[in-house]
Amino acid sequence: MNGLVRPARGKVIAGVCAGLAHRFGLSPNLVRLLFLLSLVLPGTQVVAYLVLWVIMPKQGSPRASR
Repeated sequence: MNGLVRPARGKVIAGVCAGLAHRFGLSPNLVRLLFLLSLVLPGTQVVAYLVLWVIMPKQGSPRASR
């Protein structure tokens, strides 16, 4: 399964960056760094992070196996 899920291990806050990194084959630290750098730009990065936190299922949850 290569879906978009928040991992049970290896997360820092909610696992959104780690989940995105796993889905797209990137390093979780790279995705975290890119997110932090994006915070200096105007936009809705924090809102997008919060939305992904809500809609991305946790790894191993019933929603993740759909």
